[in-house]
Amino acid sequence: MSIVKTENLHKKYPEPGKKKEFFYAVNGTSLSIEAGEIYGILGPNGAGKTTTLEMMEGLTDIDEGDAWVDGISVKQEPYKVKKIIGVQLQANEYFDHLNLSELIALFSQLYNRHDDPLDLLDHVNLKEKAQAKPKELSGGQQQRFSIACALVHEPKVLFLDEPTTGLDPQAKRNIWELVKNLNNKGMTIVLTTHNMEEAEYLCNRLAIMDHGKIIAEGKPQDLILSHAPEPPQAPLHGNLEDVFLALTGTGLRE
Repeated sequence: MSIVKTENLHKKYPEPGKKKEFFYAVNGTSLSIEAGEIYGILGPNGAGKTTTLEMMEGLTDIDEGDAWVDGISVKQEPYKVKKIIGVQLQANEYFDHLNLSELIALFSQLYNRHDDPLDLLDHVNLKEKAQAKPKELSGGQQQRFSIACALVHEPKVLFLDEPTTGLDPQAKRNIWELVKNLNNKGMTIVLTTHNMEEAEYLCNRLAIMDHGKIIAEGKPQDLILSHAPEPPQAPLHGNLEDVFLALTGTGLRE
């Protein structure tokens, strides 16, 4: 059963330096994401994946089309949608004078909840940092805390926007294991990434985007077998990076 669905999503912006001309950051995106899966949107910078995610979340207005979360229209009832989703952004700002425990308590109160902050911090392996300020955390710890903040109201769907960008290998793996653990407990997770290894390791299914359009969709291994040329001396098949190169004709744009 689909818990997240988009139909013909479009988002346009003014063309820089050209009056009355526009370009489409997202150009007709339609997706159907099943409850309980990890679904990835893979693409280079500028492909439209973050804009697509933001429209699903109700953070960016939808110009054309619509998106639904658990049957609720994002376009018509955005506040209802926000009550049942968790959102981890690429960058976050917090009250500098509050520690992690106090911040979790504050976010919980916004949802009329009174859970023990230490329980949620323990869930993301940050219990020992309960008295620390966000600026005192490492990059990986900051990302885990950002996810903790997105979980305070026990959302049905968790959205993650490039959750491991800029992290060292160990911190990246810690985030991956956290995402897997959340999913194993039944949470639907939608993430964007341009990390091939991340997409292959985490995602049950994924869409590959380029120039605002979805150019392929499926299970990672199915995409590999369908699109990746066999690399030299490889006994079986290529990998997701081969899929990406075969479909877009270019490497990832940093």
